[in-house]
Amino acid sequence: MTDAIVVEGLVKRFGATTALDGVDLTVTEGSVLGLLGPNGAGKTTVVRILTTLLLADAGRAEVVGLDVVRDADAVRASIGLTGQYAAVDEYLTGFENLEMVGRLYHLRKGEARSRAGELLERFDLSDAADRPAKTYSGGMRRRLDIAASLINRPRVLFLDEPTTGLDPRSRLAMWEFIAELADGGTTILLTTQYLEEADRLADRMVVIDRGKVIARGTGDELKAQVGGQRLEFTLARAVDIVEATKRLRPLAVDEPRSDEQSRRLSLPVRGGTEVLAEALRRLEGSGVEVLDVGLRRPDLDDVFLTLTGHAAEEAGDVDDETREPDRTTTGREPAPTAGSTR
Repeated sequence: MTDAIVVEGLVKRFGATTALDGVDLTVTEGSVLGLLGPNGAGKTTVVRILTTLLLADAGRAEVVGLDVVRDADAVRASIGLTGQYAAVDEYLTGFENLEMVGRLYHLRKGEARSRAGELLERFDLSDAADRPAKTYSGGMRRRLDIAASLINRPRVLFLDEPTTGLDPRSRLAMWEFIAELADGGTTILLTTQYLEEADRLADRMVVIDRGKVIARGTGDELKAQVGGQRLEFTLARAVDIVEATKRLRPLAVDEPRSDEQSRRLSLPVRGGTEVLAEALRRLEGSGVEVLDVGLRRPDLDDVFLTLTGHAAEEAGDVDDETREPDRTTTGREPAPTAGSTR
């Protein structure tokens, strides 16, 4: 199958900080790639280069066979972008926002108005179509922003943290819509820190940290890198973690992890229910009171902890968008909160 996105050796520096350090990735046409990594890893920098909002210092990138520097105008006509923050005109109504974006994409007036109506209905905004966007809730603004990125039926859609600010019901609805777009042939590059979101939507994933690709593969392939199972205990008292760790450490195939605040102890193990029974036997007579115990397979949280040393939602360095103002390929200087490509 054809690759809709090709990235080779991307490097981007902001002063003394290297945001990207030789990133390579490809996205097959009609598939969803999840670009994962902690805050400051470089995810948004990759998106901004691919959407022509930022020039790389080295490397090359193509979108639908077009060079993002040499063919920037044609790239912009072929893509949609939703940034980390909703970018809508607060003084226009929802309908006027979408109609305006359609006209900027050179849709005929009737087509722009028709498409605006379709998207307002699809994103459950029809009842608010004639209200100024400044009266919208945060979740409504987010949905309007994503609708704007779809106005021209883009071949490739970039979603940078697309469900930030959405309530659980709206998030589930957005997941369903993203899946529908992919099923319809739209290529999607999705950055997210909601690991359940990536696990549910992405065909393949690329994990970056400190500007480097540190893992790639399907969700199952990434989980397999962690290996084995995890034995997890919730204890009645945080002080018992030390004693429990001492007694259970011989069962672990890697270093146990603990959290005093939640009173949890996690051990990577092999052996299934047999090792669970042995762990409980070792705690007999220790005075350690166990409130809950379970044996589970590794998930993407474990992948992050293993590969990066910290959870996905933990803040890293300053977000790569805000380190330094940057120039776009058109010479403008966009605000850090730039949203849909328009």
